[in-house]
Amino acid sequence: MSVAVTDARSAYAHGVQRLVASYRAIPAGATVRLAKPTSNLFRARAKSTAAGLDTSGLTHVIAVDPETRTAEVAGMCTYEDLVAATLPHGLSPLVVPQLKTITLGGAVTGLGIESASFRNGLPHESVLEMDILTGTGDIVRAAPDENPDLFRTFPNSYGTLGYSVRLKIELEPVKPFVALRHLRFHSLSTLIATMDRIVDTGSLDGEQVDYLDGVVFSAEESYLCVGTRSATPGPVSDYTGEHIFYRSIQHDCPTEGGQKHDRLTAHDYFWRWDTDWFWCSRAFGAQNPKVRRWWPRRLRRSSFYWKLVGYDQRFGIADRIEKHHGRPPRERVVQDVEVPIERTVEFLQWFLDTIPIEPLWLCPLRLRDDNSWSLYPLRPHRTYVNVGFWSSVPVGPEEGHTNKLIERRISELEGHKSLYSDAFYSADEFDALYGGEIYRTVKKTYDPDSRFLDLYAKAVRRQ
Repeated sequence: MSVAVTDARSAYAHGVQRLVASYRAIPAGATVRLAKPTSNLFRARAKSTAAGLDTSGLTHVIAVDPETRTAEVAGMCTYEDLVAATLPHGLSPLVVPQLKTITLGGAVTGLGIESASFRNGLPHESVLEMDILTGTGDIVRAAPDENPDLFRTFPNSYGTLGYSVRLKIELEPVKPFVALRHLRFHSLSTLIATMDRIVDTGSLDGEQVDYLDGVVFSAEESYLCVGTRSATPGPVSDYTGEHIFYRSIQHDCPTEGGQKHDRLTAHDYFWRWDTDWFWCSRAFGAQNPKVRRWWPRRLRRSSFYWKLVGYDQRFGIADRIEKHHGRPPRERVVQDVEVPIERTVEFLQWFLDTIPIEPLWLCPLRLRDDNSWSLYPLRPHRTYVNVGFWSSVPVGPEEGHTNKLIERRISELEGHKSLYSDAFYSADEFDALYGGEIYRTVKKTYDPDSRFLDLYAKAVRRQ
């Protein structure tokens, strides 16, 4: 074992000691929360003055093993740091969520997804074992062969069953570059049919496909972004400066499936969406060429835009601007939903006809194996499409009007939605979708005194 790994394990052990000590310092009747500088959640929640858990010593990669293609990672380590540690070995996590400050623990207790998900499923499926701080104050190992009930219910529990302090995950080989083809479609049905064939075969026109996602600008203009790993050196694009990735996808073509080619380093491919928070940086003027020229490059990243959103939520800046212009306040519609691929065209057409938001992100996924994940029960061997939409609309006749419309439509189409943002389900609806009695049984086992919030209270009641 190298000195660096020994030091990392020692730092991790000290980090766990501080975490447990901070847990024990919180009064027995107080709610337990994390104290962390970043977040990728968009749920509003009641303000809390409670002391948070000290996770400051749990932010690093503990070890990367190129022989077994595994990594041990502290729970609060960001994917930005994780990828920086694995790429020098020619390896990457099986799924790299597209925003740099998403933590590994966050992607597992929540849900992460990216363009490798049609091959590799969701981030929690590459987890071999976890150490979890439970509501009893104990560090518990969870794996398929040890505390399997906790292991299977931890994904999508959002910290209500405990917090991961260490995770051991699988890695996969990567090459230095990613060659991209952006395929334009004039009909949604043709785009989804092409996506379905790629997912089934793992290839397009006889060429292996390693990464697959897409963007819908309108019913008549949509794209698949098809990525293939490459070791061939040559010129690469850079979307951290003047140019904007999602705009680079667009091109004119009179026929379905017309192609535009691009190349990125593997590093820049993983973070291609982060610089402009997909396309959401436009809300802050960061895509205006006159503004972009003076916007510091180090602040062109999702974590900074998220801070701006936090200021808006705190001071109601956007609503004040709308009121000044004589317009109604706006409802935040920030969601990722999974729809069976055979129902995706139906959903997209309904959405485009009903909700004034564009573009939409598309990302296909399949679970890797036959195992079920109790709190987010997608069916094995079935292809789903994640549809992401992140914007706002004028408020409706009731709180959450547009979000409720989307929730009902998703349920009608046998889909699911992630819980990182606002949710409006009734308690019975929520039970049917997110674990119900299975969740409550595991909650009683590992958090018998309810030190952590209940999932419904956290996700819907915003406590």
